[in-house]
Amino acid sequence: MLHIERQAAIAAHWSAEQYESLFLPDTPCRTILVATDESNESMILGFLVSVGACDEWEVESVVVAESVRRRGIGSSLMRELIGRAIAAGTEALILEVRESNTAARQLYEKNGFIQESRRADYYQGPLEHAVLYRLSLQSCDKIP
Repeated sequence: MLHIERQAAIAAHWSAEQYESLFLPDTPCRTILVATDESNESMILGFLVSVGACDEWEVESVVVAESVRRRGIGSSLMRELIGRAIAAGTEALILEVRESNTAARQLYEKNGFIQESRRADYYQGPLEHAVLYRLSLQSCDKIP
């Protein structure tokens, strides 16, 4: 996971310790989805990390390996998360993304997320606004 995340220049860069902590037993309730190569299941093509909090789940990270982008992997991961959230009775998914990350923003909008607001100068290195998105799962008929 760390390897493909490092290839994504504008991804949220977590430390190795942060990734390792995702799998510890006392970690907050998270959903971690991993897309692998059908012919080599040890080869990770993409992943999604979300954390559940009451009636909302926050999408913390979505990363697809550079070599396989634009092949539907991000959409597949997102649809799987949406299905799991609906099954769990979650009311909404939320996330924030760099304003300049147009590929990610297109992915979220394609999957029904609506832009709610912005956080000025939220990201560092480089300084950039965050765009906040929300997907109400009460309107799941709008989800592709």
